Amino acid sequence: MKSTIDKEFTLSGIGLHSGVNTQVKVLPANSGEGRYFVRVDLPDQPIIPAHVSAVNQTTLSTQLGVGNAQVCTVEHLLAALVASGIENARIEIDGPEVPLLDGSAKIWLEALVKSGFIPSKLESANPILEPIWVRDGDTFVAAIPASEIRFSYGIDFAYEAIGNQWYSWCPKQESFAEMIAPARTFGFADQIEQLKQAGLIKGGSLDNALVCDRQGWLNPPLRFDNEPVRHKLLDLIGDLSLLGTIPQAHFLAYKASHKLHVQLAQEISEKYHTISH
Repeated sequence: MKSTIDKEFTLSGIGLHSGVNTQVKVLPANSGEGRYFVRVDLPDQPIIPAHVSAVNQTTLSTQLGVGNAQVCTVEHLLAALVASGIENARIEIDGPEVPLLDGSAKIWLEALVKSGFIPSKLESANPILEPIWVRDGDTFVAAIPASEIRFSYGIDFAYEAIGNQWYSWCPKQESFAEMIAPARTFGFADQIEQLKQAGLIKGGSLDNALVCDRQGWLNPPLRFDNEPVRHKLLDLIGDLSLLGTIPQAHFLAYKASHKLHVQLAQEISEKYHTISH
């Protein structure tokens, strides 16, 4: 099994929060280097490891930083890489945010396959030996000992179009490309103004996010009946990729956030530091 890509590929687009157009070039990396970003637009081209120790912000996306160099909304690209078996990759980016593309990991995965890489299934030789829970009120995320990697996610929103949804995915039995990668990010029409005033979602549109209001979806059709919960599961995979290797466990989440995902990754990293690059 190859742990890096054979040939580089490039994609560009607008960042969800910054509204800035950036170009991303994904290149092969040596064994043991892990996945890392390079801000090629900054002096000295600083390197930012795609590692849990570099997380510096988790408001509506996951942001990594080293010194003054930052890169945000890394989760969809990293999910595509880790779920395809890519342990080592140099990711050159000429701006502060990874492009949102269509709001999912589908286009990243397609570019990867087009470059000649044959994705392998997500698997791990590093088992979690005892349950690890991170809670905040009625929201939680957990890693529970299991015989294979599995992810289960639940969401509950007071919007009729979404409501309560649960989804469970096992990479050994089902394809990431078919079941998880196409699920797009989603948001709520009545929160758009408030988020924009907070300096967020400057690049958000009906082309790169599902949006719903109290009546229903503004931009159907959905790719899956339960596309929102599948997208949350995609985010969780991207955030757990910051461990380097996702350990063998049943990852269980309910109404969680990037913040909780990353807190779980930090706890796992502290307990099993041999897992991380």
